[in-house]
Amino acid sequence: MKFSHKDIISINDFSKEELLYLLQIARRMEKKASPTLLKGKVMASLFFEPSTRTRLSFATAMERLGGEVIGFSTADSSSIKKGETLWDTVKMTERYADVIIIRHPLEGSARLAAEASSKPVVNAGDGANQHPTQTLLDLYTIQKAKGTLEGLKVGILGDLKYGRVPHSLIIALSHFNCEFTFIAPDALQLPRSYLDLLNRKRLKYRITQQMMDPLSGLDILYVTRIQKERFPDPLEYERYKGVYRVDRKILPHIKKDMRIMHALPRVDEIDPSLDSTEHALYFEQAANGVPVRQALLALLLDKMK
Repeated sequence: MKFSHKDIISINDFSKEELLYLLQIARRMEKKASPTLLKGKVMASLFFEPSTRTRLSFATAMERLGGEVIGFSTADSSSIKKGETLWDTVKMTERYADVIIIRHPLEGSARLAAEASSKPVVNAGDGANQHPTQTLLDLYTIQKAKGTLEGLKVGILGDLKYGRVPHSLIIALSHFNCEFTFIAPDALQLPRSYLDLLNRKRLKYRITQQMMDPLSGLDILYVTRIQKERFPDPLEYERYKGVYRVDRKILPHIKKDMRIMHALPRVDEIDPSLDSTEHALYFEQAANGVPVRQALLALLLDKMK
């Protein structure tokens, strides 16, 4: 697998074989990761948007492998505030670091960063476009919970228009002959380009606004937050916030081994009463970000064969 010094901008950057190989390395990391594997390496964490899980799990992954972390968590604490361009910020950062992790509100920003940098760049979210490392940990979580990625019935609920998480996940799972159910208001349904992808691959999918009816056959229900920060019109957000709420009322309608996922943070779309049930997978999902990102960093920095 060719990972060494590769940019990770989109989940499209991975073949099916590469995805499975990375998940295999993540399992090795979770079992036993060397605390000196990345000693002497520096990761730059450039977060122009708020983040908790992605930023902290990348930092934890790097530090547990013996590497160091530099960077900033808000644009206000960088020279962007003084008018520096993203290009110049990246050109400067590559002098200090061996790998660059970037989150930015504008689509295409990670691609621009990769063009500016001679060091590997990892997209930690570019607007409503892609979030490839979230998808990697999602695949790892599903594989651990279900024992396979092949042929699963996956429901994705919530904001499918502006949510970058479902966009990346659908692309990745399309490698594994999954069947999809997309649950969203018509105005927040999946962009046509993703349906075209599924059509080209002749994969089954269903589009609905109703939450309860399609739940019974699902292996995975992936719940997404209504993305307030992505809406161009605040009134549009007010119209759709709280449109779905997953709570204990769903329990009689789902399979015993159905698992509920969420990239977090949640607002009011999953009731905390579900946290203690066997169906809740979202906190374990967040924890899986560490071994997956350890695997990715080790591979990009040519420290894992």
